[in-house]
Amino acid sequence: MPLYEHVFIARQDLSGAQAEGLIESFGEILAENGGKVVDSEYWGLKTMAYKINKNRKGHYAFMRTDAPAPAVREMEFRMGIHDDVMRVLTVKVDKHEKGPTVQMQKDDRGERRGRDRDRDRDRDRDRERDKDKPRDRDRDRDRDRDRERDKDKDRGSGKERDNDRDRDQEREGEGASESKTESENESEREAERS
Repeated sequence: MPLYEHVFIARQDLSGAQAEGLIESFGEILAENGGKVVDSEYWGLKTMAYKINKNRKGHYAFMRTDAPAPAVREMEFRMGIHDDVMRVLTVKVDKHEKGPTVQMQKDDRGERRGRDRDRDRDRDRDRERDKDKPRDRDRDRDRDRDRERDKDKDRGSGKERDNDRDRDQEREGEGASESKTESENESEREAERS
């Protein structure tokens, strides 16, 4: 029979025992249809990269099966309509690997992973290199101060602004009086015509 590996994600509000119970119930579905579960692992509650059905976390479970294709289809169908299962991935494999999956292999807890160590080393190197450079907040403060100074230059001093405002008001007043006389002139012309 073909060999398959399945990973499914269950809702975050289930308990760990309920999530492991899902593995057993889906294994029973396979057994009813002529297949068997070779191995299963409960990976635990993990944070997902994006929300699925308004859930940020999910219970991950892994199953290695030896089952005919119709049994796998039936199990996937039941997983799809089950309220507690959010996602399913099934992969056909040539052979099952021995031992636990990478997710279940124990890390050496005393020593940090390589990428974390590299990230810390790079951050320390950058701090050492940038210690003589002005901090971002200092640069931002200087930039804001320069912008304010440029705005003041463009606006001019307070007296100049007041003089400009008065001059603009005088021009508006002159335009209003001219337009008033023009309207009066038009009304007079109309009166003369009639």
